[in-house]
Amino acid sequence: MAVILGLESSCDETAAALVDSDRTIIAHKLAGQEEHHRPYGGVVPEIAARAHAEKMTPLVESVFADAGMTLADVDAIAATAGPGLIGGVMVGLVTGKALALATGKPLIAVNHLEGHALSPRLVDADLGFPYLLLLVSGGHCQILRVDGVGRYARLATTIDDAAGEAFDKTAKLLGLGFPGGPAVEAAARQGDSAAVPLPRPLAGSKEPHFSFAGLKSAVLRASDSGQYAPQDIAASFQQAVVDCLRDRLNHALDRTDRLPALVVAGGVAANGAVRAMLQDVAAQRDMRFVAPPLWLCTDNAAMIGWAGAERFAAGLTDPLDIPARPRWPLDDQAPPVRGAGVKG
Repeated sequence: MAVILGLESSCDETAAALVDSDRTIIAHKLAGQEEHHRPYGGVVPEIAARAHAEKMTPLVESVFADAGMTLADVDAIAATAGPGLIGGVMVGLVTGKALALATGKPLIAVNHLEGHALSPRLVDADLGFPYLLLLVSGGHCQILRVDGVGRYARLATTIDDAAGEAFDKTAKLLGLGFPGGPAVEAAARQGDSAAVPLPRPLAGSKEPHFSFAGLKSAVLRASDSGQYAPQDIAASFQQAVVDCLRDRLNHALDRTDRLPALVVAGGVAANGAVRAMLQDVAAQRDMRFVAPPLWLCTDNAAMIGWAGAERFAAGLTDPLDIPARPRWPLDDQAPPVRGAGVKG
């Protein structure tokens, strides 16, 4: 049984965890930065990087203290190497490299998206390969076929903005607070999802991809019009996102071989309306629906440690000179997609 130290610092969550190959989260610590970014209504990269630099070492020390372990008990060190805000990614990766160099332990440079993609397997031992994954977060919105560790086929991606980014911008436009996703979901519970006529970009299109930029613009126009209550705009926006995700997911399912499980991961996977829709799609398709617990959907180090454990078991480790990467597609063989905002 291997024990992996996982480090995560790709956006605004600094985290460290000890995970073993038997799917046990031995210890986990996370330090958020909401108080730093709330005045700006979004994540400020420079502020995030400084906060990571301040918090990473104390978190690692705290994780080992909670576990009653030392670095000598660890078999490998896994750190997010991208994609993400490059300053933050560098903090976690350099920390991982330093620990690996000092101890002689192997380094595993983890793709943050692979951390999300494999996270459901951390809590569900029955989830085997292959499965269909909806990866929906602040920076990415993709549908992928997951055939194994390091083996991904991208079926769809966003041509501009990700769903999570659209949630955050909508929250900012409506003055709902930060972080945006939970704020919009809370407001939507008090609103009428049919009150505001909003578009469903690319719905019904033969193109497989997502688009949310036009929906954000429509939210801005609705807000500026003064005709609608913020909670009605929030509810209508959330319903539009759910409808877009359902349409694009069904499009992908119609065009791929039947897979036994529909899996969701990423921060937006914590949204209750999104989960309910996915459960419905899976039931209609006679697929098993698998979703991580809510805390494992958002950025965390347990998923990085688990991805490290999966890669370590497959004999996949990395040299100490591996670079941090602001962009890092899971499927680097996927054909190019139109759109300046494509993120893999």
